[in-house]
Amino acid sequence: MRPFVYTASATRVIFGPGVIERLPEEMDRLGFKRILVVAAPSAVSQLRSTILGLEDRVVGVFDRPVPHVPISVAEEARQLAQTLGADSCLAIGGGSSIGLGKAIALTSGLPLAAVPTTYAGSEMTSVYGITDGGLKHTGRDPRVQPRTVLYDPMLTVSLSPALSASSGMNSIAHCVEALYAQDGNPVVSLIAEEGIRAFASALPRVVTSPDDENARTLALYGAWLAGSALGSTTMALHHKVCHVLGGSFNLPHALMHSIVLPHATKYNRDAAPEAMTRIARALDCGDAPTGLYMLAERLRLPLSLASIGMPESGLEAAARQITSAPYPNPAALTFSDVFALLRAAFVGEAPTLDA
Repeated sequence: MRPFVYTASATRVIFGPGVIERLPEEMDRLGFKRILVVAAPSAVSQLRSTILGLEDRVVGVFDRPVPHVPISVAEEARQLAQTLGADSCLAIGGGSSIGLGKAIALTSGLPLAAVPTTYAGSEMTSVYGITDGGLKHTGRDPRVQPRTVLYDPMLTVSLSPALSASSGMNSIAHCVEALYAQDGNPVVSLIAEEGIRAFASALPRVVTSPDDENARTLALYGAWLAGSALGSTTMALHHKVCHVLGGSFNLPHALMHSIVLPHATKYNRDAAPEAMTRIARALDCGDAPTGLYMLAERLRLPLSLASIGMPESGLEAAARQITSAPYPNPAALTFSDVFALLRAAFVGEAPTLDA
């Protein structure tokens, strides 16, 4: 076993159906007295009674989070927090809302709490991302790590089957890359493999029976594990590809992750055999990239970047950007190989063992 370093997350997790009712007492425990709520209009509507239940602790609501956190939106939300004299931030929703909450916390130092309503996983990490000038800049900072996360599976029931599937595949990507991360360790590997297994079992049931409480609970459990894996390791090629494509072409975040994942996994197949064994075992299949592709097919998700708006003319520039400042990755990155990965993802080609 290779030497490793493992730092446990400092985030408090409250998990289970109905735990949203504990939000007011948790805000009191944290000492949040002047809360800025960050949430999309749909989340504000869904949790209106909960937000009203916080009474005068809420000083304002910013209801325009945007995918990939454009710097202009981040600055507007930061200014609102300052103007209102907020002493804390509560992010409710998916990755866009939680990402914006992190952007506020990054420069203001305001403590953050989160109520996820998707399977994005960002709530369990100190990772942030902000898009400026068509480039997505990411980093880690303890100031953006939520103090408390309330996971209530019942809040995900209204998430459509398609969004549930793509959000879940996005989280599976966190687990996959944690398994071959340069700073991985045995604890994170256990967490990541169990996260993939939970999603592989839950997502098909969520898609066919969206009201299935047991399936929703298992999927949200997978999201917690995936977020924990993401927060404990550095990501590799898959996330670099998605950061470039998301920042440069504003592609739908979760769908983009779902489409790229089998191809990035195939790229690393020979360089990370132990990770591939774990992924395949969790998916109950013989080959990790093929299993991920087949899961996306089973969930009726788009399989090509072309189908979600990626311009073919942008593939070469994306490959150059990815290879000019690569993330650490098991397999060496070359322009020709990364371009081939993007080309396969663009057309939706199934990964094969002999290709």
